[in-house]
Amino acid sequence: MSNSISILVVEDESIVSKDIQNSLKKIGYNVVGACNNANEAIELAREHHPDLVLMDIMLKGNLTGIDAADQIKELNIPIVFLTAYADEATLAKAKITEPYGYILKPFKEKDLNISIEMAIHRHKKVSELKKERDFLYSIVENKEGSAKDVIFVKSNNRLVKINTKDIFFIEALKDYVTINTELMRYTIHSTMKDIEKKVSPGEFMRVHRSFIVRIDKIVAIENQNLILEKDKKPIPIGGSYKDELLQRLNMV
Repeated sequence: MSNSISILVVEDESIVSKDIQNSLKKIGYNVVGACNNANEAIELAREHHPDLVLMDIMLKGNLTGIDAADQIKELNIPIVFLTAYADEATLAKAKITEPYGYILKPFKEKDLNISIEMAIHRHKKVSELKKERDFLYSIVENKEGSAKDVIFVKSNNRLVKINTKDIFFIEALKDYVTINTELMRYTIHSTMKDIEKKVSPGEFMRVHRSFIVRIDKIVAIENQNLILEKDKKPIPIGGSYKDELLQRLNMV
C-alpha cells in the first residue's frame, strides 16, 4: 500500500525535514513536496492534493501548522501532526483541526509508518461513510424531484428500496426509528421530524409523538388505539393528535 501513497512534508527544521523525507522514501512512500511554512504548505496541498500531510505544529512565519491544517482539511486531506511539543494547550488547539494522528519527535521509522497507514485507512473509511450518507440523503430527500412513493433505507450494508404503500407504521425509539411493513422491520438512525418530511402528508399522519401511520392501513379505533390491517399491533393515539385524526378519517 505504501508505494502508492503521496505525502507532503511540512517541517521548519531543514535537517529534520530531510531525515523525514529520506525515511518516507526508504519505507516506500512518494514525497510530492516539502516546505517550512504554513502558506506554502497550503499552496502545495492545493497543487498536489497529496494523500496525507505530515505537519509540524511550530513553523516559520506568522501562521502555525495548526493554522495550515485548518485550511488543508477543507481539501479532504488527512493531517498527521509532527511536533516536539506535547503540552495540553498545544494538544487542545491541534484537536480542533481533527487530525488523523499525532507523532512526537523524535520518532522511529516504524512508528512513522504505522501512524501513516492508520491515518490513511481511517480517512478512507470516513470518506466511504460520507459518500454513502450523502448518496442516501440525496435519494431519500428526493433531490431529483421524484414523488414520495419510494424511500431507501440501509439494511445489512445494503440500500433497500421500500414502496411507501407497503409501510404500515413508523415508530420512534430514542435516536432511531423503525419502519414497519407487512413482513419486514427496518431500524434506521433518524428522527420522526425527518421521516415526516420523507413521506407524503396525504398518505401518512403523526398520531402520537412516537408513531406515524399510513392512513389507508387503519381499519378501526378501539380504546384510544388504532387497529391496523394484518393484525398489526395497536397504535396509541396521542391526545394532541386525536381531533385532526378524526377529521382525516372522514367520520360521520
